[in-house]
Amino acid sequence: MKKINLLILSYFFSLFCMSQSGEFEIQKNGLIYDESTMNSLSNVVDSLNLEFKLCDSNKLFTSKYQAIGHKLELKKNDIKSAKKDLENNISLEKFLKKYPGTKLTKNILIVQFKYKDYEENDVMQFTEIRLDNDYGLEFRFDENLNKYNPKNLGNWIFKYSAKSSYSDEYIDAFYLPNKMESKKIPLYYSKMIGYADCLIDTTSTKFKKDLESGWVEIPQNWKSLPSTKQAELLNKLRSTRVVGSCSQDSSPRRHAINIAMLSAQTQNWEVFLKAHLDVMNDRFERISDGSYAWAGRKTYLKELEELHIDVLDLIIGISLRMEDPAINHYYGSIRRIGRALTETNNKSRVEQQLFSILTDTELDIYNRVLGFYIINNYYHNLEDKNEKLRFQTKLEEAVKSLPKELYSQIEF
Repeated sequence: MKKINLLILSYFFSLFCMSQSGEFEIQKNGLIYDESTMNSLSNVVDSLNLEFKLCDSNKLFTSKYQAIGHKLELKKNDIKSAKKDLENNISLEKFLKKYPGTKLTKNILIVQFKYKDYEENDVMQFTEIRLDNDYGLEFRFDENLNKYNPKNLGNWIFKYSAKSSYSDEYIDAFYLPNKMESKKIPLYYSKMIGYADCLIDTTSTKFKKDLESGWVEIPQNWKSLPSTKQAELLNKLRSTRVVGSCSQDSSPRRHAINIAMLSAQTQNWEVFLKAHLDVMNDRFERISDGSYAWAGRKTYLKELEELHIDVLDLIIGISLRMEDPAINHYYGSIRRIGRALTETNNKSRVEQQLFSILTDTELDIYNRVLGFYIINNYYHNLEDKNEKLRFQTKLEEAVKSLPKELYSQIEF
């Protein structure tokens, strides 16, 4: 009986997932927001562009801490002895001589990240950044964090894994010939970060605190409701957490669009832009998410371009990564951004800007690599074969501005 009930539940669950696969209705103006909504938003944008002049547009941000180092993997020899030697900061040459079974990968990009986990604990992460489709080595630390402050680091960052029922003991390590560095992000790019922060307004959030899981249905006549009722409805939407049940469940995206429409109607630009960017970046919670569903989720860049904001500066501003972001700074999805930019009305300007990021030696290497990621996703989403061929030729030449050890990982 339990098996039958489980099969019935699975059947209805799959039907639900399949029924949620549609995107949004396109209005007469060719956008997902109708003419009156776009006019309302345009009026707000006009005032915001003036307000940007009052923002701190000359602030210089700093890059993530990063270094070119080496990766070592040791799965045999005396692992415990190797661990002790690393703790004592043995030289690279002596280590390789003492442990000949070490696998060495030279000249990789290592970047440090800081964040809070789901329990609000501070975490420091050191990641190997690769330019191919492979995952890089990664270390996470949530104890003795002062030890892993880039200013306090020695030459070695490593993790020892004890023997288990699944594997023998082993050590993975990064070797840093020089200290990790964080450099100033040039003013030209820092201004884009500042523009994004000003336009998005990092002092506000899309959701309220203490969210309740569920769904809020908006009535068909919501536009004719009194402004107080519209504000109440928006407040309910912003107080509700919607989690997708499967890859085909579009409810989180529909929820965000509902927030965007109500925000536009009530002149709440800050919430509107965050909600729309969430749709563009597909920033939602789902129980499962298969890649087969990604193509059906559009980016809707055109809606932002029609508002006459500097969309490219906004996009670059949420794509670059920095050590000192504003609280609530919005980070874009590199994969989605590359796809979104193929929909722009000004491809020549977009391509010029992206290649400028990739080849600018004044910019830190990690942000230049992010530029490559965006370009690569942009390239793969181009539909015209001749355009792709032209673009690939240009890209193959541009990546040579990166350190050879990095661009040699790329396969076209």
